[in-house]
Amino acid sequence: MINDQRPDPDALLAAVQTEEAQQQHGKLKIFLGMSAGVGKTYAMLESAHQRLAEGIDVVIGYIETHKRADTDALVAGLPLIARQKIDYKESTLEEMDVDAILRRRPRLVLVDELAHTNAPGSRHPKRYQDVLELLASGIDVYTTVNVQHFESRSDTVEKITGITIHEKVPDSILDIASDIELIDLPPEELLQRLAEGKVYAPDRAELAAKNFFRTGNLTALREMALRLAAERVDQQMQDYMQVQHIQGPWRSTERLMVAVSPSPLSERLIRWTRRTAYNLKAPWMAVYIEPTIPLSQTAHAQLARNLSLVHKLGGEVVSTAANDVVTALIRVAKQHNITQIVVGKPSRTFVEELRAGGSLVNRLIRQSDDIDIYVVRGDVSEGGERPLVVRPALHSGRNQYLLALFVVAAAVAFCLAILPFIDHQLVALLLLFVVVVLANFVGRGPILVAAAASALLWDFLFIPPRLTFFISTLQDALTFFLYFIVALITGNLTARLRSQEKLTRGREERTAALYTMAHKIGESTTLDEVLETAVKQLGQVFAAPIAILLKDADGDLPPAPHALSTFAMNDREMGAARWSFNNSQPAGHFTETLPTADAQYWPMTTPGGVAGVIGLELHEQLSFEQEGLLQTFTNHIALAVEREQLDESAQQAAIVAESERLYATLLDSISHELRTPLAVISGATGILFDPVTKPSPAAQQELGENIQEATKRLTRLVNNLLDMTRLQSGRFKPHVEWCDVTDLIDVSVKQVEKDLAAHDLVIDIAPQLPLVRMDFVLMEQVLVNLLDNAAVHTPPGVRVRVTAALEHDELMLSVADRGPGLPPGDLQRVFEKFYRAPGTASGGTGLGLSICKGLVEAQGGTITAENRLTRGGARLVIRLPITPAPTIPKEAEQ
Repeated sequence: MINDQRPDPDALLAAVQTEEAQQQHGKLKIFLGMSAGVGKTYAMLESAHQRLAEGIDVVIGYIETHKRADTDALVAGLPLIARQKIDYKESTLEEMDVDAILRRRPRLVLVDELAHTNAPGSRHPKRYQDVLELLASGIDVYTTVNVQHFESRSDTVEKITGITIHEKVPDSILDIASDIELIDLPPEELLQRLAEGKVYAPDRAELAAKNFFRTGNLTALREMALRLAAERVDQQMQDYMQVQHIQGPWRSTERLMVAVSPSPLSERLIRWTRRTAYNLKAPWMAVYIEPTIPLSQTAHAQLARNLSLVHKLGGEVVSTAANDVVTALIRVAKQHNITQIVVGKPSRTFVEELRAGGSLVNRLIRQSDDIDIYVVRGDVSEGGERPLVVRPALHSGRNQYLLALFVVAAAVAFCLAILPFIDHQLVALLLLFVVVVLANFVGRGPILVAAAASALLWDFLFIPPRLTFFISTLQDALTFFLYFIVALITGNLTARLRSQEKLTRGREERTAALYTMAHKIGESTTLDEVLETAVKQLGQVFAAPIAILLKDADGDLPPAPHALSTFAMNDREMGAARWSFNNSQPAGHFTETLPTADAQYWPMTTPGGVAGVIGLELHEQLSFEQEGLLQTFTNHIALAVEREQLDESAQQAAIVAESERLYATLLDSISHELRTPLAVISGATGILFDPVTKPSPAAQQELGENIQEATKRLTRLVNNLLDMTRLQSGRFKPHVEWCDVTDLIDVSVKQVEKDLAAHDLVIDIAPQLPLVRMDFVLMEQVLVNLLDNAAVHTPPGVRVRVTAALEHDELMLSVADRGPGLPPGDLQRVFEKFYRAPGTASGGTGLGLSICKGLVEAQGGTITAENRLTRGGARLVIRLPITPAPTIPKEAEQ
């Protein structure tokens, strides 16, 4: 038998997981306040000094004192981790250095302003994510935050104060906090501190007093902070009771629970419970006991309206499956530390109460122990009053009744056939066996009919005197009575176990579906993979076409669903989807909002807002359990979408930061490269056209050569920039033709012979090299860049060798030198844009080798860098594939 007093396994698992997570990770303590200026940072620093006096290794990760003298005095005695400096646009921003803290690994770190948004280019977009990483590394954290920054409170604060809250933290931070210290201050004292300049500078203080820091605003924020802290303490107490298997209630505060059913009377009970909870300033919830038999469509629609009302009035809904309503209500109440249960006044007749196993209210009162029971009279409807818990009719169907009668008739016929060999007592056992087996296939109604029919037929056909209903002996009379009772009870218990098995199987299917969804989404690495998994899993579980719309860059829904969707949407469907997105509520088919739509739309709500909408083209209304499963699916998909979007945002931020760095590097390099040849050209032309100087013909020749060399340098710089632009645009196509390698080397060397005049140039070309398919002009540019690179980065007199040979059906073309070589870790980086090896002379843009790599790879070749092992130096090697050269017809030779 199932123990209905057992603790809720899901709640117990969640509590145990929370406790284990806190033990394995660092501990988080939050100093919570209603607004700036209440003394959160000061209190945190005081606590840190106490821990330091206890011998705990404490450091400051980030503290913002706002130049308050008393706070600065407390900072002075604590070790400080230097902040990380991040260049952003034309300014330098300071953020907490997470890497430095992880290297230092203190026992406790102080992190002020938990809701702060980090500068672009930081490890995480938000500071609370930095804190989560520190906690995951086993470091304890003290932090401060105001109540308005919590996601669930930000909307209310905006309505009260009229100020938009941009920096938010998810409420899940509270779940991992091991301790919350409320820093409370009456509004009058806070306003006094503001006037004395202890919160803001005088100019800002006057403006703040007229806007945010008004007495009404501060009073409302103070109440919200007190309630938030109280809710957290209450949740900690419930978790403790779950882990310790403590049966409630503990009357630390009043908690109300209303029993909800598919009855119109439940609406009045829900409103009554909400009013009472409001007057008591107590939390409340609604519980629905799932029946073992599916509800009718009318009952399901009424249940959906009742539960929707609970959500609208701010209540929590809990659903559980059980055969005994009273036992289930008591179990749920004790699990959630409920002190008061609200039920409806019974309106059933004595016969109905007897058939249901007794009065629900009376049984609830007897079993409630320390829980108070409120019996509320419901409204009168046209059809009269209805009971609170509507037991669905036994809709087994006519076929099940016919099956039961047929099986009993067949069993009786079989017993008649073998009656000469057995007595009527054994017949009773055979028929009882048939009834018990039959209970595995039909409902309780057919079992009742089968038990009655088999008992009467046994009496009429088998008990002496036969063919009469008269029983002659007391033993047969008792046997007949016991047979009927045992058949009825056994069949009913079997049917009940089968119903319980069906409920358990349903839970297992929902759990398996959730596991599959979580597993598949966890394996997804891109946003498209997440959405593809979501569409596939939702389509399989709910047997419906799926449409997904994600929020665009403007914060609105796009005009059409995502390309992976399986449901096409028209203007009416888009209207329902937009309403769901804007109001964060379900809309569309089978809802009270825009019910004429073909699909039902659910918002994908995340701590950062609504990420989009999921639509399902349903052909029948979902049950309460299916809606809960769909809500869980939607939340899980929303978190996965937000995760991928945050990753993309982080990547974009990194790309922007890298682009700005490359832009600054390029600007610096180009300005230097332009300035030098322009200075040569300007100086030479100034001398040539100066009537006072009148240079000699020899001097004019030298100045002309200088101008020519500077012009060549400028041309090379412009060509490099143009080539890099063409390579990155993807529109670069080489003009490949058959070329002679010897000609390529001769032309390239001739262009740089002046730059290599001070070097020992050696050319080593293997004999009888075949023609190679390449772009002659581009390969000339590559070879010139490599030779120029060797001339620039090697001292005068150093040998430079150009080699051309065949290696494994490839042309190997290399430029080697006897210079200082390359750092071992930079052999791959030398081909990166704007990269310059450490210790190299100034000049150059750092684009030459990167362009060479792009030009060679565009022709199907490769280029690598390596250090020479024997006598030192570096070597850059180009390899191009060799294809058979075209044959010349004999007629052409003649």
